[in-house]
Parts: sequence; C-alpha cells; structure tokens
Amino acid sequence: MVALVKRARGLVLPLLLAAAWHWASSIDASMAYAFVPLDQVWERLLQLLSTGELAINAGSSLGRALTGLALGGLSGILLGSLMAGFPLVERLFGPLLQAFRQVPPLGWLPLVGLWLGSGEEAKQLLVAVAAFHPLLLNSYEGFAQAEKKHLEVGRVLMLSRWRSFRFILLPTALPSILTGVGQALAFAWISTIGVELLFGTGAGLGSLMHTAQMAGDMGVVLLCVISIGLMGYGLNLILSLVRARLLRWRVTG
Repeated sequence: MVALVKRARGLVLPLLLAAAWHWASSIDASMAYAFVPLDQVWERLLQLLSTGELAINAGSSLGRALTGLALGGLSGILLGSLMAGFPLVERLFGPLLQAFRQVPPLGWLPLVGLWLGSGEEAKQLLVAVAAFHPLLLNSYEGFAQAEKKHLEVGRVLMLSRWRSFRFILLPTALPSILTGVGQALAFAWISTIGVELLFGTGAGLGSLMHTAQMAGDMGVVLLCVISIGLMGYGLNLILSLVRARLLRWRVTG
C-alpha cells in the first residue's frame, strides 16, 4: 500500500498540469489555439490510432534512435577501450575528439545535409554522432579505472588477453559503460526527434509534428510531444531495469 501511494505521488503534477491546461484552453478562442483542448487531442489520438499513422511514425523514430545508438555507441565503446589501453591511440585521437565534442550533434546538420541530402543515411549519421561521444568518454574512463594490481594478478595467473578482458577489464568498466549508454540513449532520442523536425521528410514523430505544425493542427503537435515524452521515459525505465540486472553482482551499501 505504501509503495502504491509513493507511485501515485508521481501522478499529482501531471494531473495538475492537465487541469491548468484545460482551464487555459477554456478562456477564449486564441487561448484554445495555443492550449489545445484535451478532448481534441483525444479525438486526434483515436484518429491516428485507427489509421495506424501514430504507430508507424513512433516505430520509425524508435528504430532510428536505436540504430543510431547501436552504430555510434559501439564505435564509442571500441575507440574508448583502445584509447584507455594504448596511450598512442589516445594521443592520436584525443585532441581531435575533444574538439569535435564541443560541436552539438545537430551542428553537423548543414554539412551532413550537403553530403548526404535529407535521406535516412543523413539522419542515422547525425543520431550516431550524438550517441558516440557519451559512450566514448564513459568507456574510456571505465577501462582506465582498472587497477594495475588486478591486471598484474591476471598476468601472474597467465590469463589470456581475452580472459583478462572478460574477467578483469569488462567488470571494471561495465558500470561506467552502462552510465554512458543511458546518456547516449537520451542524446540519440533527442537528436532523432530534432533531425526529423529539421529535415521534415520521411516517417517519424518529428516529421509528423513538423507536418502538423505547418498545417496548424496543434492537437497532433501536442500529441506528438506527449508521445515523445512517454516513449523517452519508457526507454529510460527499460534501461534502468537492464542496468540493475547486469550489475546485480555488485556489492552496494
């Protein structure tokens, strides 16, 4: 019962916000345009669900974000581990990557648009760039945390490089890597919506929002905002469960 009450507390602020929104939409016509009545949003939701348009666009955004996360994230983990293990690699790539890290992912959009147009390849590249840096930094820090005495024990036991990686380096780096995955997932999801909004082509919640905004359909715009927030929250919740599962061996407290 106590746990249920604690969970219910999280609904208080959204309900208050919905009540305030409903009040604002009932003031006059101009406010009803800026603050779309919630019953209109509900009607648009039912319409988009019946046509499958919402599911198609949400699925496209989700697939785009996860693909970009996989491409950029795996590249970041690989390069981060190499930089932590080989000082020469760090000296070669470190300064350049530090400079590139200062550029917002969407700051590459004009160049990427010039190189690749506004198709799927351009979108995936921008999302991958967004996911790359968080996992690069966290992987580097995680692998660099491996204590020399633990590595020395591995050498004394004559562990192969793979077994040293599997039983010493990876467990040491895993918490930091998973932290990076959480950050990269957030960046990938935000960048996915941003890229779709700016390009305005193809399927995706950002593209749907762009089309609705151009048509003055603010009900769909608000519906997209709500969907983006709920899907982002759901992704973060799933990742939290996966993280807890993978790190259940850790001694806490």
